[in-house]
Amino acid sequence: MSRAYVYDVGGLTMGEKEILEDTTRSTGRDALKKNVQAAIALSGAIRSTLGPKGLDKLLIDDDGRTLVTNDGVTVLETAKVEHPVAKMVIGASSLQDKIAKDGTTSTVIIASEMLRNAWELVVQGIHPAVISRGFRMAEQRVVEAIDGLSLEGNKELFKKAVISALSGKGHNLLKEIVSELSLSAVDIVSDGGSVIDRSKIKIISQTGSSINESEVIQGLVLAKKRIDSSMPKHVKNGAILLVDGGIERRSFSSDMKLNVTTPGVLESFRVKEREMLNGQISKLKELGVSVVACKEGIDDDVKAQLVKLGIQAFRRVSKADLDLLSKSCNATIVHDVMSASKDNVGKCLSSSNKTLGGLEHWVVDAEGGGTTIIIRGSTVDVVGEVERCFDDSLGVVCQMYEDGRLLPGGGATYVALARLLRRYAETIPDREQLAIEAYGDALEVIVRVLAENGGMDPIESLLSVVSKQTNENSDRFGLNLYTGNVEDMVDSGVIEPLGIVRQAIIGATEASISILRIDDVLWAKQDIQIPELPGN
Repeated sequence: MSRAYVYDVGGLTMGEKEILEDTTRSTGRDALKKNVQAAIALSGAIRSTLGPKGLDKLLIDDDGRTLVTNDGVTVLETAKVEHPVAKMVIGASSLQDKIAKDGTTSTVIIASEMLRNAWELVVQGIHPAVISRGFRMAEQRVVEAIDGLSLEGNKELFKKAVISALSGKGHNLLKEIVSELSLSAVDIVSDGGSVIDRSKIKIISQTGSSINESEVIQGLVLAKKRIDSSMPKHVKNGAILLVDGGIERRSFSSDMKLNVTTPGVLESFRVKEREMLNGQISKLKELGVSVVACKEGIDDDVKAQLVKLGIQAFRRVSKADLDLLSKSCNATIVHDVMSASKDNVGKCLSSSNKTLGGLEHWVVDAEGGGTTIIIRGSTVDVVGEVERCFDDSLGVVCQMYEDGRLLPGGGATYVALARLLRRYAETIPDREQLAIEAYGDALEVIVRVLAENGGMDPIESLLSVVSKQTNENSDRFGLNLYTGNVEDMVDSGVIEPLGIVRQAIIGATEASISILRIDDVLWAKQDIQIPELPGN
C-alpha cells in the first residue's frame, strides 16, 4: 500500500483541513516522538554490526539471493524502509559512505542517540529550537577541537588505520593483504598530490587462486590481446591513439540496396574501400602512432600493414577502458582515425602483454598514473568478500592520503570530545547548556556499543575510559576489544582517519537537527508501526 508524506512547519487553514480531512496528522511533541522512534528503530537494525566484535547481517533480496555483511550502509540501503525520517537518516549514512567510505554505522548510531537525548530534554520542557542551537554550538566546538587530538600519519600508521577500519570484516590474513594492496595502489596513483583520483584504480577479479596471490600491477590491465601475435609484444615510450570507432570497411544498413549495373562498378567500390583503409593506415604512420585501441573492429585486411609498421593494435575495447586510458595516457578519444591530429595522440611509458590467470592481458603504464588490482580467491563468494573489503580500505587510504591526520580509535576520540563539551557547557549560562551536554553524551554511545558488541558491560566500560583519560590526562585511551582493557589506542595500533570521524559527527548532527525541526507530519494512510519511546 502506497503512502504519501507531507512535512509542514506551520498551521493549516480551515480550507486546508477540509482538503486533508482523511489524512492522519501528527503535530508538535507527538510528531517529534514518532520521528525519534523511527530513527532509534533504524539504529537498532545495525547497532550490533559496529566494531571488531560486531555481528553480521544476512540480507535476502526478492529473488532469494543472499548476502552476509556487517557494513551498515549496505544493510540500510538493501532494507525496505518506508518511514521518511528513517530515509533521512539513511541518506546521512549514504553521504558518509560517499565522502568518507567508512563510519556509516557510527553516523546512524550517533544521530539516533542525539535524538534520544533531545527527546528527554523536550519531555523536560526544552524547546526543540533551543536544542538545535545547542547542538550546533556543540558541533562547532567539536570541529574546532578535533584537530588538536590528531597525530600526523606515516605509512606504518596508515596501515594500522586501514586494518582498524577493516575490523570485523574478515580474518587477519585478509585484512593484511587488503591493506597492503590499497596502500600500494593509492601510492602509485597519488603522484605526490593530495587529491586521489580513484578512477585510475582498476579492479580485476579472478577465481581459482588463493587470496594471498592477489597483486598490484603498475599500469592499467585490460582483458585484451593484440589482434596479431606478429605485432610487437612490448612497446616502450609509445604514442597511443584511442578511437571511438574502428578501422574497417563501412557497414551499410540492412535495407540499403546497391545497384550494380556493370562488373566494373563492384570492383570500383572495392577499390574505394581499400583506399579508405589505406588512408587510415597512412594517417597512423603520419601521426607516429605505435599503439592503437579501437572501440569497434579492425579489418583483417589491415593486420599485415599494422604489423609491417610495428603498431600494436587492440579492438573491441570498452568505452570505460578507453576513458581510463585517456586519463592515464593524456590522450583524446577520436571518433575515427582520419579526424585525429597530433594533439589527440597520447603517450605511454610501456604497452605490453602479460599472462594473468592463464589469459593474455594488455598492460599499459603511463605518466598519468593508473594501476590495477588483481583480486584472487578460491570462489566467487570469497572474491566478492575481498572486493568489498578492498573498496572500504581504498576509501580509508584515500582519506589518509588527502588529509594525513589520524585519531585514536576504540572510542577514545568520542570520549575526549564529550569530556571537552561538558567543560564547554559549564561556560554557557542558557538552556543551550543542557543541549550541549546531551550532545556530548550522544558521542559516548560509540564506546557503549563497542563494549556491548564485545560482550562487556557498556556502562562500566565507558566509565573506565573516562576515568583513565582523566587520571592520565590523555585523550588517547580507549577500549581495546581484543584485550578487553582500556589502553593507549595509538600504542595499541587502533587508529582511524580524522576525516572519517569528523564527517560522521557532522553528518549525524545535520540529520538530528533536520529531524528536530519537523513539528508537523501528515500521513495519507495508516501510520507505520514503530517502537514505543519512554516519556510523555
